[in-house]
Amino acid sequence: MSLVEMLMAIFILLIGLEGVSLLFVNSWKMNRFVLETGNASLMASRTVETIVRDIRRSRQADNGDYPVESGGDNDVQVYIDIDGDSVTERVHYYLLDGSIYRGVTEPNATLPVTYPNGDQTVTLLAEYISNTPADPVFSYYNEDYPSDVVNNPLVTPVSVQDVRLIRVHLLVNIDPVRAPNNINVESFAELRNLNNYAN
Repeated sequence: MSLVEMLMAIFILLIGLEGVSLLFVNSWKMNRFVLETGNASLMASRTVETIVRDIRRSRQADNGDYPVESGGDNDVQVYIDIDGDSVTERVHYYLLDGSIYRGVTEPNATLPVTYPNGDQTVTLLAEYISNTPADPVFSYYNEDYPSDVVNNPLVTPVSVQDVRLIRVHLLVNIDPVRAPNNINVESFAELRNLNNYAN
């Protein structure tokens, strides 16, 4: 073999190795992206399931307040016995900087019972949430839904006494610049303990 033939063989080998390396790197990045997207969507699905389950258990506060404290496009506050201790906590679900959080406030052990301002214990539930103002996390419906689609969903902030059904809707996207598009996770929660309340 001449020196020129050997250099050509090395050059062709290097081009082949570069192609294999690029293929490996791109496959690794794609696999990592797919895994991260799967984990983010799983976390969002579990978050929606948790929020819906909790909202269904909402009840009158220990100080007599209505089961729904407040409702906005990206946050809702309800009263729930979240930890099964027979004490009703104020639970706040909200979107902040692309993440969903749950804040829990225990009532003060005073008479009359009061709930301090702010969330005492905050837990991160899901990340990579890409909801926009056009796609609110929470939507509210009155007792006439689904027959009344003109007045539903209710305009936020809602009159809490009108709320009978809450839609929880999360859009998940770990990298909005790259495909795939948003993963849509949603469910509805009927407030079961409101049957005894009059409008």
